[in-house]
Parts: sequence; structure tokens; C-alpha cells
Amino acid sequence: MIRDYVKEIVKIIRSTKDADKLKDLLSDYHEKDIAEAITQLSGQERAKLYNILDIQTVAEIFSYIDDVQKYLEELTIDKAAKVVSYMDADDAVDVLDDLSENKKNEIVNNLDEVTGKDVRKLLSYEEDEIGSWMTNNYVSITDDLTIRGAMSELVRQAGKHDNISTIYVVDKDGKFAGTIELKDLIIARENDNLSDIISSSYPYVFEKEKVSDCIEKITEYEEDSIPVLTMEGRIAGIVTSTDIVEMVDDAMGDDYAKLAGLTSEDDLKEKTFVSIKKRLPWLIILLFLGMAVSSVVGMFESVVAILPVVICFQSLVLDMAGNVGTQSLAVTIRVLMDENIDAKKKMALLFKEMKIGLLNGASLGLMTFVILGFYIHFFKKYVWMSAFLISGCVGISLVVAMVISSLVGTIIPMFFHKVHIDPAVASGPLITTINDLVAVVTYYGLARLLLINIFHI
Repeated sequence: MIRDYVKEIVKIIRSTKDADKLKDLLSDYHEKDIAEAITQLSGQERAKLYNILDIQTVAEIFSYIDDVQKYLEELTIDKAAKVVSYMDADDAVDVLDDLSENKKNEIVNNLDEVTGKDVRKLLSYEEDEIGSWMTNNYVSITDDLTIRGAMSELVRQAGKHDNISTIYVVDKDGKFAGTIELKDLIIARENDNLSDIISSSYPYVFEKEKVSDCIEKITEYEEDSIPVLTMEGRIAGIVTSTDIVEMVDDAMGDDYAKLAGLTSEDDLKEKTFVSIKKRLPWLIILLFLGMAVSSVVGMFESVVAILPVVICFQSLVLDMAGNVGTQSLAVTIRVLMDENIDAKKKMALLFKEMKIGLLNGASLGLMTFVILGFYIHFFKKYVWMSAFLISGCVGISLVVAMVISSLVGTIIPMFFHKVHIDPAVASGPLITTINDLVAVVTYYGLARLLLINIFHI
């Protein structure tokens, strides 16, 4: 039977009156489970818990709560500052970011000297700078130590730091000189030279680098952590593998939002009016583009009047064109993340996407020709020749629309990238509408040319 630790914790808190016994019972559970249990307690029950648990334990519990603002505000400013002081600086910044500016400043001003300095440093970075993601939770030694001296220094620092699998080495000037894997230090002989186990070609990033610029580079290395350096080459902090996973997740969420013309902050926490202001500009642009598409459809009223059946398959052509355009857009944006990509590779990508669009279009067009031919004959009561002429028109339209949509989905983000506009922001809604326009003109244009002017259906 699987134990539900959270339910157990809630039950213990509500049923145990003795403070010492409650503290002892809770010590058997992980802080993450206690954090989840806290969200299910009443304010009075939480107040009881805050008084029983020591500050360090409360800090560890709070670091596991996503929306901690509500719970931190239940504490006095002095106690909240003490709780934040026990957190790693990066965890403290994450917690403080959920608070109002006034509350944040009050707590920061009451932090102990060391934590306050570290927190202010992290808060000084822009959100999109790699420095805003780093932690000061790492072990650092100098390169002039012996193996025994390095081990002694590791033991001394390990009590204060969790990230000890990679040991960072600095030279006499305090500049980054490389790393030592914990395993290598443990198995090293006492008379070995420390320099023999230092990896001097270890990857690193600079504190002011944009996350979007270096995320691909740091994800290529399968390291537990990577140092973040100042421009002078000194270690400002490190980013851990957990930070890297969060960065990738945030970047994906940000690009997903941008494809819809939104921002990554457009979520449940944001005020309705702020969300409206962010979305409305794109919607106005798309409104006018949509009007253009509607006007083009209106130009083909005579086609629909003569051959009403063609309107049944309009959405099929539009949807497939939109799908292909979105696929090409996603691939192109992914490729454009590499700032070193040259014009030759861009052209290769363009032709590849068009080739894929052509081959996929031909396959789907052939399927459409056969399936719709039978459908139009049996359900729309057209004679065999007319049925397959109509389905052939739909199939050809599908091929043409998919090839052009592949071209549009590739070339538009390339253009925006060239003029230094984020292609993820500008491309998505625009490509969808342009592909609709292309598909409508292609479909109804071919219907008029082939079905009415040539075959006189």
C-alpha cells in the first residue's frame, strides 16, 4: 500500500497537542511533503507550526512552495527576514519576487549582512541574464593546495554547501582555473599534484550573457553545474542542472506564448487589464488581416454560386496549410537559435522545408483525391467524372498551399531574424493569417480555373 505522507502530516499536526512531540514526529518527513501539507492547513494551524519549528526548517519548507507570498506574509517582517536569510540566495530571490515591492524591500533591509549582499547582487541582474539564475551554493578552493589541503577545505565547506560533486578551483588572483570532480579528489593519492586532477577546459558562461544566447551551449554539456563568471574571469556563482532544466522549461514556455503573440508572464497571476493590453495589439493587426482574407473570399462568390460543393472543403485546405506553416515555423525558430548559422545553411533549410512540404503535400493530395472522389460521388450525388475533378482540384490545392505555406513558415521568421526582431514574437499569428490568404486564393483560384473555366462543371 502506498503511503500518503501529506495526509499523515496534516493528521499529525491536527491531532498532536504537545509541541516537542509534534516537532519530533515531523522530523521524520521530508520538507517537500510538509510544504504540501502546509497549503492544506488553516491560518491558525500554520501559526502553531511556525512557532514550533525552528527558523531553518521553516526556510527549507518555504523553498518548496511555489506561491509562497501568502505564507511569508503570515510572519512578522523580522521573522520573515530570518527565514529568508537561511535560504540559498537564489531561493531567497525566487521567494521575494512573489512579494510586493514594498514588502520585498522591507525584508531585504532586515536580512543578515551576508545574505543581504548575495540577494541584492542577484536582484541586480535583469531577468533574462544568466546571472539571475545562479546560486552561491558551491565549493571553491585555490590551485596551490595539496591533495590533503584540498580535501580538508572540501570538508570545511561541505557543511554549508550542497553542491559538492564539482569543486571549483581559482588561481592566486581569484580567477577561475578549472574544476575537480569529487570522485577524482577522493581517489587521488596524497603525493599526487592537485594540478593533475584539475579540468582546465571546463565550460563556463558570463554573468551578463542572455539566457537565450547561451542556453543551447550549456545544455550540450552534461554537467551537474556550470560556473558563471564575471568579465574579469572570477566566479560570480554557478548554475546547477536543476537551474538548467528550469531555464529550458521557461524558454519553451516563453516561445510557446510568443507564437500566439503573448508573453510568458501572461498567466493566472496577471491582472485582467494587463493581459488585455498585451493581447489586444496583435488581435487588432490580425483583425485587419482577417478582413483582407474575408475580402478575398468575397471575390470568389461567383465560384461558390456556381459550384456550392467547393465551400465544404475550404477548411480542409486552410487547416492543412496552417499546420504545415506552424511546423516550418517551429523548426526555423529552433535553427535560428544558433547565432552562428550562415546564409548557406539558411538556404539549405528553406529548400528542405519546401521539399518536405511538396512530398507531404503530394501524399496527402493523393489521399484527398481518392477519398473525396468517392465521398462527393456517393454523398453529394455528382457523377464519377465531376466528383473526381472536384476532389482533384482539392488535392492540387492542398499540394500548392502546403508548399507555399512551408516557404512562408520558413522565410518570414528568417526575415524578422535578419532585421533583429524576435521571430517567435512576430511570426506565429502573422504566418497563420498569411497562410489562410494563400490557401484561399489557391483553392478558389484553381476551382474557378479548372472546374468552371476549363471543365465547365
